[in-house]
Amino acid sequence: MFTLPLGDTAQLRPLEPWHAQEFLAHIDRARPYVDPWIPWATFSTDLASATAVLRRYADKQAEDTARIYGIWLDGTLVGGVMFTRFDSASGVCEIGCWLEAAGEGRGLVTRACRALIDWAFAERGMHRVEWWVAAGNTRSIEIARRLGMTHDGVLRQRSAYRGVRRDSEVWSVLSGEWPPVSEVPAEEASVSDVEAELGRLMRAFLGAFANTGGSGPNLDVVREVFIPQGVIISNVGDEPVIYDLDSFIEPREKVLTDGTLTEFSEWEVAARTEVFGSIAHRFSEYRKSGVLDGEWFEGAGRKTTQFVRTPGGWRMSSMAWDDE
Repeated sequence: MFTLPLGDTAQLRPLEPWHAQEFLAHIDRARPYVDPWIPWATFSTDLASATAVLRRYADKQAEDTARIYGIWLDGTLVGGVMFTRFDSASGVCEIGCWLEAAGEGRGLVTRACRALIDWAFAERGMHRVEWWVAAGNTRSIEIARRLGMTHDGVLRQRSAYRGVRRDSEVWSVLSGEWPPVSEVPAEEASVSDVEAELGRLMRAFLGAFANTGGSGPNLDVVREVFIPQGVIISNVGDEPVIYDLDSFIEPREKVLTDGTLTEFSEWEVAARTEVFGSIAHRFSEYRKSGVLDGEWFEGAGRKTTQFVRTPGGWRMSSMAWDDE
């Protein structure tokens, strides 16, 4: 058995059938976060079904067609990564991931996925690594972007979840596009816990507005990531418009739920973060898309966000944005 360190107290290890009890306890904690996106989480509801999932992957590993690995943080299983498909004959494989809340904000999944991709290209000679994700799964899409993958396209209404058809996005990276581990910039390979946490807060903020694939927005997240006295400023027009949290949330919640704005998502495409003690700043470039009053649109812009460290952890204190 191997153990690959992912940080001071995190490890990547094979996830095997004898881990079934630990795996089930982890899935029970993670279920609210992963159930909408990972089908086998729906089926791991007791020890027998959890064991069956891990046995299925063990059988597939023996056939060289799939593999599964767990991420342990401080000795507790908090997530994992996997080759959901591995076809050495064609040189094409697919990877996926999942994570419970306790493992978020540390860059664990990104580092684990880098290890899998590097192994697939360097050790197994694979040509293409794919990332399939349900439209609206903004966290998974963000990981694909951080891994340097290319968005190949969308398969409309490819999958169903509890009676709702969902689009699937396909992302990929080719062997010729992938840097070996030694060439990954040191600052990227060792992202500080603080910077990772600020990135998680930004992704949570942007993801709060998404209503793609039949999902609904969750604007309560805005209150969770901001301090109660937070200020949000739109500087798109001639005069800045200054909001407190309630005045910012209310009109956006309305248009995202009354049919005015559908299939909306917004995501970072680049960011620069500076941290000084208990304060921090993040300058972000973002893109957005959706259907507004029946018409498809795409947009882009810049955000500047300030953060403060509180007894409850890092929180946003103010944000301002301007659209292109």
